[in-house]
Amino acid sequence: MTAIPTLPPTPEVAEEARAAIRGLAGVRRHRRNPTITVEPDRGASATITLPGAAFDLLLEILGQMANGNAVTIVPVHAELTTQQAADVLNVSRPFLVQLLESGAISYRRVGTHRRVRFADLMEYKRRDEEHRRGVMDELASEAQKHGLGY
Repeated sequence: MTAIPTLPPTPEVAEEARAAIRGLAGVRRHRRNPTITVEPDRGASATITLPGAAFDLLLEILGQMANGNAVTIVPVHAELTTQQAADVLNVSRPFLVQLLESGAISYRRVGTHRRVRFADLMEYKRRDEEHRRGVMDELASEAQKHGLGY
């Protein structure tokens, strides 16, 4: 997988994404597989029927762009370098390597390099968030028990 630089959308692009969402808002409710027409500035237009899941993904992408967020699409079975995986988790590469070596995240070696499946990385992230939520709930419960106002 090659790294694609992701930059936050400009305010103009974010506004265009909001306009696109408004234009597509009612389409999904009426059809299982919506048909859309794409009309480029020049050249012939194209009318296509999208699978419902692809249309939902398009709406999600537009929503993220409208909120000013950069978006990258990664196939679930893609393999990432340790730096790419660290960037996804927003941690340092040495910390990610520690996670790999401890067995917290599955990986494989390609020569001397480690490769991490995106799906395995997301599974680790889900487990970690679940653990964090449990700890926060426990802390809030303790705080309430001791009358700390949380």
